[in-house]
Amino acid sequence: MTITIIAFLVLLAFMVYTFLKLRPKKADVFPKKWEPILENKVKFYRELSNPEKIRFKKRMMVFLSEIYIDSVNLEITDLDRILIAASAVIPVFNFPEFQYTNLSGVILYPDNFNDDLDFEEGNKARIIAGMVGNGRLEKQMIISKKALHKGFENPQDKNNTAIHEFVHLIDKLDGQTDGVPERLIDNAYTIPWLKLIHDEMEKINKNKSDIRSYGGTNQQEFFAVASEYFFEQPEKMKQKHPEIYKMLAECFNFH
Repeated sequence: MTITIIAFLVLLAFMVYTFLKLRPKKADVFPKKWEPILENKVKFYRELSNPEKIRFKKRMMVFLSEIYIDSVNLEITDLDRILIAASAVIPVFNFPEFQYTNLSGVILYPDNFNDDLDFEEGNKARIIAGMVGNGRLEKQMIISKKALHKGFENPQDKNNTAIHEFVHLIDKLDGQTDGVPERLIDNAYTIPWLKLIHDEMEKINKNKSDIRSYGGTNQQEFFAVASEYFFEQPEKMKQKHPEIYKMLAECFNFH
């Protein structure tokens, strides 16, 4: 009888431990001291209505409760956390239930790095500002702190590395990073979207587009680069690239 009770208690303890370990972590309350930083640094947030701002902050805290942020050779600051979380929320803000199921951690580097993930000065080819990992780095994002901060310093430059990388993650959700986010875009739009991509890539590569040159590399980079433009300068994109703007607005549920 005693052995049975002990066995039951051990089983019960194991079940409780498993439940506590596997249940979603409760998101913390948005720190009041972060409010002026977010307001000052993130144009997208600043232009939201008050109810939308509340929702945005909640989404940020959910992200930070689910995704581990680590760093190499630097101390993570509140500003780093704010900018990473804001970058994650912006592209999916109009999808209330969205989760980055293909991301478990963000690793912050001091500066740009090379293919070997080396960021030391003097080493060659330190041109990578951010990347979504594969293989041993699957479900990891690596981003340069310098690039992260620079992306929010001048919203007029249509360049935001962190948003760029989160868009790659969105693109990758259907199993392929190909510039066609099938989880967000209806199948009926796929062929028109691909035509828009290739027509504009041709213009980019002939220096006849104001979408930055990296967008002419391939489909996936075009999608990420165009998305930076869309979120940083939506009115300008709407004026200069109405069809691309319309397609991205459909994709990101901005109506």
